[in-house]
Amino acid sequence: MIALLQRVTEARVSIAGGVRAEIGPGVLALIGVRPTDDEAKARRLLDRMLHYRIFADERDRMNLDLVQAGGSLLLVPQFTLAADTAKGLRPGFSRAAPAEQGRRLFAALEAFARAAHPRVESGVFGADMQVSLTNDGPVTIWLES
Repeated sequence: MIALLQRVTEARVSIAGGVRAEIGPGVLALIGVRPTDDEAKARRLLDRMLHYRIFADERDRMNLDLVQAGGSLLLVPQFTLAADTAKGLRPGFSRAAPAEQGRRLFAALEAFARAAHPRVESGVFGADMQVSLTNDGPVTIWLES
């Protein structure tokens, strides 16, 4: 699984003109699923997302994780993260999981996250979403499991 983490001061997901989810300070995680992914990889990715140290400590060094910083987590399914961009001028999606597998694993990741962290919001798999955010830093990190 892939997560593109962005440390944010705020982020929101809108669907059909209405706000579906929003957070204050924390992490916006765009999530991609590949054919070889399973629930074990979803659990590993969540552990990394919750404990990756991208928040400043008292000395302004990135030594705190999301849990320690008390931030929120916004999960957004992002099919295009698994794009094959090695050649040509248009992405290929043969490296992305089939829709049903992606839906199932994104739902599992969301359930694991809600059980492990008190402030979790999410987008909707397969929906036409508009995502807005204020990237803090900017800090953007690519994680894989």
